[in-house]
Amino acid sequence: MDSSLSISCSLNLVRRKGSIFRHRRRIPIMSDVHRAIEAVWKIESVRLIAAIARVTSDIGIAEELAQDALVAALERWPEEGIPENPAPWLMIAAKRRAIDRLRRGQMLVRKHEEIARDLQGQQQRLGEAMEQALDQVIDDDVLRLIFTACHPVLAMEGRVALTLRLIGGLATPEIARAFLVPEKTVGQRIFRAKKTLAEAHVPFETPRGEELRRRVESVLAVVYLIYNEGYTATSGDEWMRAALCDDALRLGRMLAQLLPGEPEVHGLLALMELQASRTAARRGRKGEAILLRDQDRSLWDYAQIQRGMAALGQAQKLGGGAGNYALQAAIAACHLRARSAEETDWNRIVLLYDALMQIRPSPIVALNRAVAIGMAQGPAAGLEALDAIEKLGADSGSGPALAGYHLLPSVRGDLLMKLGRFTEARAEIQRAITLTQNLREQELLAERLKQIEQQAAWRLTPDRQS
Repeated sequence: MDSSLSISCSLNLVRRKGSIFRHRRRIPIMSDVHRAIEAVWKIESVRLIAAIARVTSDIGIAEELAQDALVAALERWPEEGIPENPAPWLMIAAKRRAIDRLRRGQMLVRKHEEIARDLQGQQQRLGEAMEQALDQVIDDDVLRLIFTACHPVLAMEGRVALTLRLIGGLATPEIARAFLVPEKTVGQRIFRAKKTLAEAHVPFETPRGEELRRRVESVLAVVYLIYNEGYTATSGDEWMRAALCDDALRLGRMLAQLLPGEPEVHGLLALMELQASRTAARRGRKGEAILLRDQDRSLWDYAQIQRGMAALGQAQKLGGGAGNYALQAAIAACHLRARSAEETDWNRIVLLYDALMQIRPSPIVALNRAVAIGMAQGPAAGLEALDAIEKLGADSGSGPALAGYHLLPSVRGDLLMKLGRFTEARAEIQRAITLTQNLREQELLAERLKQIEQQAAWRLTPDRQS
């Protein structure tokens, strides 16, 4: 994963200052030292930005100062060698630049004194003792950064972009590629998010009490959205974007360490671990989509399944077994416990969806419940549950529920096919194809259409008619 502050961009800064050019014969631009610096940066950038933001209370300035520290490392480490404790070195370099800014009158005098005192204390503790001291506060700093990036004052797309930039470590072009939107659009989202936080005077702090619970929900919603986009891409040529899933998993694991007492944090982590365990089986050799019922279960990552089950157990132990993410994780666990598709406990899955509808009712949950009912009680029952979703939307005056959502006609077409209503099934699958923007899903639905045609033709053969 590339860093949010590009090494190549920083190298360009150093080149413009002449350092690389002066030593070109002795220091290759992509030397081992530079690669080592990049590795250090990937590990430390989030911590560095978080720690600087704590004392500047401005994410934009913190990011700039972190970039300055990276440039300083690129200038000095090739000649001086990589420090034994690179994290404190970067921290001091960033805060020295903060003091320079303060002296130029770009920050408040109060902040000047605060950073200066912080820097003086860090210089006195430089080395192993300082590294341990930093570790004592770093978790709080990173947690504050996460809560700030996911603040409800921001639009969801702004939260996602800023979280991937600051916490996920993605550069703007990478975020744009992941969501298939123009790079300029992502850049504008990040810029607006930082500006909104500054104008709203959002405090750089970890909330407490009831506010903590509400803000945790916001953070988890962002991570869940990132994971879902990676798990099944909204559009494009790929069935899934594994890198986004990895980013969301890393965020989930980080949150579980930072908030060990929050059951839904463990519930979301369990859900992501369990779903991600099937990644290798979800795609064929040519990248084609493979549905759960058709997957080679020997390709599932059973070590990851164990991690997911452990996280689910922790959520249940903390009393969060009936939470939104924990219930979804429990459904995923039902699939993973089954040795074959035929052995899946669909009745239990229906009950879990019933519980989920009680606490977090939505048309998507109702759609998944209808699928489960169709598997447990037969396609006619599943179709009846599906009809109830659309009737509910019509009765509420909001129009058909899930209008424009390709999985609704896809599920309906599958149920109609099982009932032998091939003409209706064909029309539903054709509609689903027009609604999805993902090439792999279009291929999957086209294959379903062929199956319908084959079954319809087989039903009409003379032997079958007799």
